[in-house]
Formats: sequence, C-alpha cells, structure tokens
Amino acid sequence: MERLEDTILKSLLYNDDFVRRALPYLKTDYFTEHLDKTVFEYVSDFIQKYNVSPTKEALVIELNESTKLNEDQFKQIVSRLNLYEENKHDRPDTEWIVDSTENFCQDKAIYNAVLESIGIIDGQKETSKDKGAIPAILSDALAVCFDPNIGHDYIEDSDDRYDSYHKVEQRIPFDLEYFNKITSGGLPNKTLNVAMAGTGVGKSLFMCHQAASCLSQGFNVLYITLEMAEEKIAERIDANLMNVTLDDLKQLPKDMYQRKIEKIRKVTNGKLIVKEYPTAAANTNHFRNLLSELKLKRQFVPQIIFVDYLNICSSARLKQGANVNSYTFIKSIAEELRGMAVEYDVPIVSATQTTRSGFTSTDVGLEDTSESFGLPATADLMFALISTEELEGLGQMLVKQLKNRYNDPTSSKRFVIGIDRAKMKLYDLEESAQDDLIDRMAENKTKKGKFNAPWKEDDDEPSFDKATGGKMKFKKEFAEFNFS
Repeated sequence: MERLEDTILKSLLYNDDFVRRALPYLKTDYFTEHLDKTVFEYVSDFIQKYNVSPTKEALVIELNESTKLNEDQFKQIVSRLNLYEENKHDRPDTEWIVDSTENFCQDKAIYNAVLESIGIIDGQKETSKDKGAIPAILSDALAVCFDPNIGHDYIEDSDDRYDSYHKVEQRIPFDLEYFNKITSGGLPNKTLNVAMAGTGVGKSLFMCHQAASCLSQGFNVLYITLEMAEEKIAERIDANLMNVTLDDLKQLPKDMYQRKIEKIRKVTNGKLIVKEYPTAAANTNHFRNLLSELKLKRQFVPQIIFVDYLNICSSARLKQGANVNSYTFIKSIAEELRGMAVEYDVPIVSATQTTRSGFTSTDVGLEDTSESFGLPATADLMFALISTEELEGLGQMLVKQLKNRYNDPTSSKRFVIGIDRAKMKLYDLEESAQDDLIDRMAENKTKKGKFNAPWKEDDDEPSFDKATGGKMKFKKEFAEFNFS
C-alpha cells in the first residue's frame, strides 16, 4: 500500500501544478522518516534553484555527491525513485492530492507543535522560548492552510472590488471632532499611527486621553508603557475619566474613589489593561507573548493598542550597536509594530520625539522627526502636537498633519484642540478658535513675507546703477519667504 508521503514526493517530481500549489507550504519537519526528509530536501532545493522539477537522473547525481548518506541509504532512495518513475503516469487527481497534502501538513504541524510545547514544559529542549510562547506555537500550527489566493484579477474580480468600495470599514473613533474629520471617522485596523511632539508637550497625555476615550466607548484597550510606571498611566486615566485634577485625585476618600470606579464600570463594557516593560527592553515578540497570555488567562483581546513610546522599544530583528545606525533601528521597530497591527487586526497608536530644532519650532515638519526618517515612511498617520506660551495661556494645543493615508492631508492641515493638563483631558474648541488660528497664521505669514526695501535708508527714492543697465541697487538680500 502506497504511503501518502510517497504520493507527495512523486507528485513533486512529475506534477507541475501540484508543485506550484503545495511546495511553498511543505516543510522538511513534516516528514518523519530520514529517507523521506532527504528526498524532499534535495527535490525542494533543486526546484528553488532551477525553477523546475528534477529528473530522476539529475536527482541521483545530486544524491551520489552527498556526504550525508551511506551506501545502503543511497541504494534505498534510488530504488524508491525507480518505483516513482515506473508509476509516474498513474498519478492521482491533482485536487485530491492537494487537499490530502494540506491535511497532512496541518496534522504534522499540530503534532510538531505539541512536541515542542512538551519540550518547553519539561525543559528537555534547548530554546529561548518560555511557557508563555506555547499558545502562539499552537495557534500558528492550527493556522496552517494552503492559501488559494494568488492575486487580484483586475477584470474577473471587478465585482469584489466594487463591493470593497462600499464596504464600511471598522474604525476606532476619536472623541475629538477634528481628529475624526482628518481620519474619515477614526483609526482603521491594521495601521500604525504616530504622534510627534517635544519633551513635555503631551505625547503621553494624548495617548492616555485617547485610551480613556476608547474605554468609555466600550472598546478593549491595551496600553503598553516603556516610559512610566503602570500606576502613573492608570492615575492619568483616572483623572481623565473621573474629571478631577491629579492633585485632587490623591485627596479623594477611598469610598468616593470606589463610587467613581463603579460609575465608570457601569457605563462601559470595555476593559483597559496597562502593562509596563523596562525601557528599551521589550519588542514585538514580548508584546505577542503578552497578547497570548491575556487571551489565555483573562480572555482579553484588545481592539486597540497603545505603545508609549516607539523610540524606546527594542527591535525583534536587530540588536542596537555599532553596526546598526538609528535610521535602520527605529525604522525596524516601526515596521515590526505595523506588522503586529496587521497580524492582530488592530490599530496601534504610538509616539516619537522631535529633534532639538523641532522642539523650539512652532511649525514642525516631517524633517523634525528624531533619530529616523524611516518612521514617517512606515506610519499610516503622523501628526505633530505643538505647544507655545501663547497657546498654553489660551489652554490650547496646535495639531499639524504630517502624513495621512486616510484622507487629504491638506484639508484641515492645522487645527487647535483644548487641553486641561491638570485633568489629563483634551476637548473640542468652538469654531471661532479655528478662525483665530487662521487669522494668526495669516498675520505671521505677512510678517515673514516682509522684505527689505531695495534702496538705501537715507534715500527717498530707489537708486539705479547705469553700469548694470539701470538695475536697482540692493542694500540687502530679500528676506526668505516661508509660507509653509
């Protein structure tokens, strides 16, 4: 009776359609016998190198040159290849063998995952993974499947494309009108969104406010902090949701505090988990383990994730050192976070610092991103939070769009929001505040646009130089215009 492994290996040699559909998902670990593993390795390597299945003669030559096989093993494999060649025309239906191979891969993946998990528990296997990685190992094994999607056919798939145009995309809305306006209703899943600001301007305040807003709307929120303690983040969210100042929060009697917590519990169905990691000691692998443990131990699956903040994460792929510059390192972190957002189908919100010049600038741009310009290249939404003495006096904060994949970034490019630092809250302002912002910008542009008169200060009229063909003499160069 022919084994399924023999059918798979024979099909790899004599069925091109099967090769294209199944080879990307087959692994050496799925084969139990040493000879099966050897044949698969050589066939797979040959196809990847030459983009064609090997003939029996070519495979025998490759095996004969191998130092991994003894004479008996070589003869057994040759005998098996001869049998495959004799029966090459007696091959099963392609659809059946593809489906059977998919089931074979799924069963073997689960079997291997269980063995690996037992090895981690017993400590018999040398690995850097701990028990927290077991749920992810089993989940990956259960997710093995042959993906039939090999691209979007522009003509044949036009109906699906039309339906996608009218599909209502799930979003996490803001409680701030202008942020909903620039994002077309909120943050979509599978995105990385970054707030940029100088030290002390309000990066963590913005994320704490938005986390509190999402909780109030009934969403499950995960807040990962690498900067402040868990209790400090929770304290800010307390102040926001209870509408009390940070100073008054510490003076609240316990019974009043518990009543306010109970009131919050009644108005929301969501949960908020705050998890602290040491600065620069955690990466997306740690975050994935955390998500697995939260799902396993608390049945908690977040709908939005906040990471406070991106620049002080570590990279899962790169180790910071002499051979890795800051551009590559921070870009790697951004790519890993966005990849995690896609993997878990959630929006991720994080933050970054401005450069030294950006800290003192009242008109921050993408060029003011600290450490790596690769970050804005990766982010889906990026905006600057700007504060000045004038804005602080008005209780306002300026927001400037820097990059926006959800809407036209030139629409509402700048707007102001209200800020109450004592209560860690942001709020909408009246439309007159936006009008005042436009007026102030126009006034500043006029000042920046002034240039030196092209004549001497003690002259009433411009002076002309006949030697230059009557062109005016300039005392100074015109001032540079900056109307951005």
